[in-house]
Amino acid sequence: MNIQIISVGKLKEKYLKDGVNEYLKRLSRYCKMEIIEIDDCHAPDNISDKDIEKIKDIEGEKILAKISLKQYVIALDLKGKEKTSEQLASSLNNLGTYGNSKVTFIVGGSFGLSKNALGRANESLSFSKMTFPHQLFRLILVEQIYRVFKIINNEPYHK
Repeated sequence: MNIQIISVGKLKEKYLKDGVNEYLKRLSRYCKMEIIEIDDCHAPDNISDKDIEKIKDIEGEKILAKISLKQYVIALDLKGKEKTSEQLASSLNNLGTYGNSKVTFIVGGSFGLSKNALGRANESLSFSKMTFPHQLFRLILVEQIYRVFKIINNEPYHK
């Protein structure tokens, strides 16, 4: 399976880079994994709703430019469906079994994903009703993808 994560923003903190790299190393035995970082748009503290939408649209276009027609796209969105790790494992396993071996997760910036990016997604997924910093979320996402492959392969993993 080929898994791609397209994420707005660059990882800056060493501990996040180290964590992501550790899971990428572990994942290399299960899948081909690629992370694409999209430059985020800088915004002032007192930004208007209209300007927030503009930023989301700009970031969304950059995301969409990296997605091919053959990719199955999962948008990470607060309004998406919540799944357990086991349910996510089952979903990804089924995608691979039925010919969708190219899966792309898209992660928006500080303001989330644009309507166009959400519209391109085959499904929307929420990890929680809580909001996470998008840089920390990337570490959470790669850990869950690793957990998914451990579940699919019936291998032990701490709970």
